[in-house]
Amino acid sequence: MFGIPITLLCIPIAAYILGSIPFGLLLTKLFGGADVRKEGSGNIGATNVARVAGTLPGILTLVLDAAKGAAAVLLAERLSNGSATWMMIAGFAALVGHCFPIWLNFKGGKGVAAAAGLFLVLCPLAFLGAILLFILVVAFWRYVSLGSIAAAAAMPLLIYFLWAPHHAPPPVIMFGSLAVVMLVVYKHDANIQRLVEGAEPKFSFSKKKGKE
Repeated sequence: MFGIPITLLCIPIAAYILGSIPFGLLLTKLFGGADVRKEGSGNIGATNVARVAGTLPGILTLVLDAAKGAAAVLLAERLSNGSATWMMIAGFAALVGHCFPIWLNFKGGKGVAAAAGLFLVLCPLAFLGAILLFILVVAFWRYVSLGSIAAAAAMPLLIYFLWAPHHAPPPVIMFGSLAVVMLVVYKHDANIQRLVEGAEPKFSFSKKKGKE
């Protein structure tokens, strides 16, 4: 199609399927038999998994969800000979798969870990800067959602300044990172409303019901 090899056209499809694997749901059932969608906030992300099933499954969910984003970008890098365009497409497709998995009626996670994984491959320095910002915000205010939103919002700026010495990132990376931010913020709409209202629960690793 339009001169694009079929292998490259398969990249976003494969990335979406990879991103749609619901590790949070699977790990929660593995560790405790509960359906994480019916507990706590009902979200399949690491924060709610930690609340419902405990610290270990929460950490494993975080790692595996991040690995989905990273693996999609690495796959695209290999198949496209390092094309930034296809790497960004693959990363975003994996993020969409995580947020809107076909297996769960398109009701998935909020995309923070998957986004972190894709940016870890695309720009490690920007990833580290976002992680530091996330830790500082959560440590000070104890709102995981606020830390996630702050880290996501800062990512385009971090990428612009930390892409490579004396080099700006390709436009596709900048536009792609902005698209990632918009999707992550969109998925945190309910959290933003609760933060404004002062009703957002603070995070702890104890098992208890709450909203993420």
